[in-house]
Amino acid sequence: MANILYITANPYDETTSYSMAVGREFIEAYKKLNPEDNIVHLDLYEAEIPYLDRDVFNGWEKLKAGTPFEKLSHSERLKTGRLAELGGQFLLADKYVFVNPMWNFSIPAVMKTYIDAVTVSGKTFKYTKEGSVGLLKGKKAFHIQSSGDIYSYGSEAKNEMSNRYLEVMMNFFEVSSFESIIIEGQQRFPEKAEDIKAKALFQAQEAAAKF
Repeated sequence: MANILYITANPYDETTSYSMAVGREFIEAYKKLNPEDNIVHLDLYEAEIPYLDRDVFNGWEKLKAGTPFEKLSHSERLKTGRLAELGGQFLLADKYVFVNPMWNFSIPAVMKTYIDAVTVSGKTFKYTKEGSVGLLKGKKAFHIQSSGDIYSYGSEAKNEMSNRYLEVMMNFFEVSSFESIIIEGQQRFPEKAEDIKAKALFQAQEAAAKF
C-alpha cells in the first residue's frame, strides 16, 4: 500500500478549473486501479501554511540550541509546530500529485510557501562537503498545470517558471521520477478549449495507470 499526497493550489474546483478537473480525473482513475492505497488531499487554500518568518527562524534556532518546545513563544510554537506537521506529512508520502494553474509565469504564492515549508535540511535534503543531497529517493511526483497561453514550447517557453520550478525542486530532493500534464492554450484558442481539455483528461487516465 502506498501513501499518495494530492496537493492542490487553486481557489476554484473542478467545475470551473481545467487543472482541477484533470487532477480529479487523474486521482479518480488512480483510485480505481489502486484501491488499497491511501490518498490524502491537501488543499493549500484551506490549509494553514506558515511563512518562513522571524518567529519560525527564532523558534528553530532556540530548538537547535536545546530550548524545550514549550518554552518557545506562543507564535513560535504555533508556526514551528505546524511546519513540523506539514513536513511529517510530506515525508510520509510515497507519491506526490501537484495541481495548480500557472499565474504570472509561475506557481501560485501558496504553493511556493508550501514548498518552502517542506524544504528542510535533514528532512528532504542534507548538506554534505560535496554539496546538497536529496533525501527522497524512491518517491514519485506528478504535476498537473493549466495556463491560458502556450508556454511548454515556442516563443514563450523561456518564461515558463512553474512546471520548471517544481521539477527543479523534486530533482533537488532526488525524487526518483517527475512527470507532467500541461493543459495550455485554451484562452489563446478558445474555439479549441474543449478539445484541449478532453485531450488532457485522456492523458490523465493514461498517466494514472503508470503512476
